[in-house]
Amino acid sequence: MTEHVDIPEEEAFGITDKFVSDMMVAVDANDENEVVRILEPLHPADVAHLIEQLDPRDRRNFLTVWPGGIEGDIISELDDSLREEVIDTLNRDELAEAVQQLDSDDVVDLIEDLDDQQTEAVLEALDDTDRALVEQALAYPEESAGRHMQVELVRAPEHWTVGDAIDYLRSDVELPDQFYHIILVDPRMKPVGYVTLGRVLSSKRSTPLKEVLEDTFRTFHVAQDVEEVAQAINHYHMITAPVVDDDDRLIGVITIDDAMAFLEEAAEEDILRLAGVGEGSLSDRVINTTRQRFPWLAVNLVTAILASLVIALFEDVISGLVAIAVLMPIVASMGGNAGTQSLTVAVRALATRDLTDANVWRVIRREILVGLFNGLIFAVVVGIVGFVWFGNLTLGFVIAAAMVINLVVAGLAGTGIPIILEKLGIDPALASGAFVTTVTDVVGFFVFLGLAALWLI
Repeated sequence: MTEHVDIPEEEAFGITDKFVSDMMVAVDANDENEVVRILEPLHPADVAHLIEQLDPRDRRNFLTVWPGGIEGDIISELDDSLREEVIDTLNRDELAEAVQQLDSDDVVDLIEDLDDQQTEAVLEALDDTDRALVEQALAYPEESAGRHMQVELVRAPEHWTVGDAIDYLRSDVELPDQFYHIILVDPRMKPVGYVTLGRVLSSKRSTPLKEVLEDTFRTFHVAQDVEEVAQAINHYHMITAPVVDDDDRLIGVITIDDAMAFLEEAAEEDILRLAGVGEGSLSDRVINTTRQRFPWLAVNLVTAILASLVIALFEDVISGLVAIAVLMPIVASMGGNAGTQSLTVAVRALATRDLTDANVWRVIRREILVGLFNGLIFAVVVGIVGFVWFGNLTLGFVIAAAMVINLVVAGLAGTGIPIILEKLGIDPALASGAFVTTVTDVVGFFVFLGLAALWLI
């Protein structure tokens, strides 16, 4: 029997390398009882994180030694790229038991990342009622509230009292595992408000539920973009967002935990896209990662060639003064960094709906002025550097002027290009970086070399 390993309380969030190593000792010893005992106190998110830390061979050994241990909550927490692999290790009974533990929205989220054969296996594992609910959710558009809503909720007639609600909750009715509100509906099943459980428990039994309604109540249409719903939940400090159909009837809810997950996922996607790496993860295979990154490296090659063509136009200028070849990367590099700063701010503001038609010109003007002021400051610095380094005062003025112009252009491009791309229906996080870099490189080289040709040669 291998030695039992406890996770220190201060290390409970996340799995340490030592814990993974000690757990694999039990796996290598084929000690199922010890593996079960080690993993028993862990949260499903920690078990999922542990599985993600293992290489493919260790992961297969682990799942073999721990048969039947994968629960639905663990599968739900797994990285998308690993779900198919883990599900393939489960037999039909194990899969049925796992998915039946999940709420409908979690099952839908799980199915979205599976192939057709695995999707059918998951659907067959559900009972008829749950399967119908999941299939109905899958019929909605991919990014809609209906696709991601949870149909498990608690509703009550609008004329009930607190006592009626408490008696209902204590009856043998099947309740969601977690819920935060009791949603009041009229006879047509139209939601009219909701009450927190805290208000219910702290009010007298005779109090009408309508007297303790929350003022944050608002509903969302089933076809509304789920990210918009998540942003509204965050903006209005909501806990539950009721979802209604075309007839305004209550059909589901999106809760705050799911909303925060949507916003986190959207932010993560934007960061990855800005770097041109798509939606990859550390668990992806080499060939998949290569395929994801290749297109944007190819785009970068094209833009680099374009910048090189601009440099080639001034070949005589460069050959006539070596100092120009030494200093010209500074202008392009500073412009690229300034453009990336403005780009990051603009993409984030577009994603959070902070950048709108009402303030777009104010934001663009601000970024141009920031570029101007920073350009003037750094123009003095690089102008002095150019003069001291090469003893040429005119060269200092040339690089200073180029610096100012390129940083102003960087502020304009970094803000304007994402806005234009969004107007054209193109994801600004995915495509802006290549365009902004091209603009700052081309303008930086052209202005610096052009001024040098006029003033120095």
